[in-house]
Amino acid sequence: MSAMTVGDRARWVVRGIGEIFITVGALLLLMCVYQLWWTNVESAQAIDVGRTQIAAEWHAEKPEPGVTYGPVAKPTPPPIPKHGQGFGLLYIPRMRDKVWALPISQGTDKDVLARGAGHYENSAMPGEIGNFAIAAHRSTHDEPFANIDDLRKGDKVYVQTSTTWFTYTLRQDNPNLTPYDVWVVDPVPGHPGTKPTQRLFTMTTCTPRYGSTGRWAWWGDLTAQQPRSEGPPDGLTGTVA
Repeated sequence: MSAMTVGDRARWVVRGIGEIFITVGALLLLMCVYQLWWTNVESAQAIDVGRTQIAAEWHAEKPEPGVTYGPVAKPTPPPIPKHGQGFGLLYIPRMRDKVWALPISQGTDKDVLARGAGHYENSAMPGEIGNFAIAAHRSTHDEPFANIDDLRKGDKVYVQTSTTWFTYTLRQDNPNLTPYDVWVVDPVPGHPGTKPTQRLFTMTTCTPRYGSTGRWAWWGDLTAQQPRSEGPPDGLTGTVA
């Protein structure tokens, strides 16, 4: 057997490096397909299951007697949900294609956000004084907040719980935040340590669309509420849970 020449060795090395690059490229392509397509498939199924489960639990519950409601009245608060537990459904007419009866679950970790919107655990519950704050993906995992850039001041956000419909009206956004701007979900955003006196709403997501270097937040205020037994609020048209 003839000895391998310098040229043979060089060709062997180049061929080996080329095969490595091809393998790495294939793996990266598969990862992109998984992140941008398959996670959407999985999350869409999980969202459907969560929505059905929440609605089934509500229909199994008996209505609570003696609860009064009004634009600023506070209904009897439900117990704090356990981590990962679904407790509400989110409707945003401006983003109806993705945010219509979107499950809201307790927590904002990866597993929770793969099933819809997540509630910041140290923030207020819907309708309570303070800041009811939620988050959802803008890309991957069914992309609930993909079109957050379509929202406008004055848009309505509806939150449905087992007893109540809450209507929040958006008033301000900031698309230029960083992941370290955690003040956005404070009881009074931008005023640390201030005791809240209003019923506020915050929703956050990543920006840009297919990145996570920044954060986008919208803020709003509770402007109406009514018992779920009375049906959906005026202005919310279409099938609801």
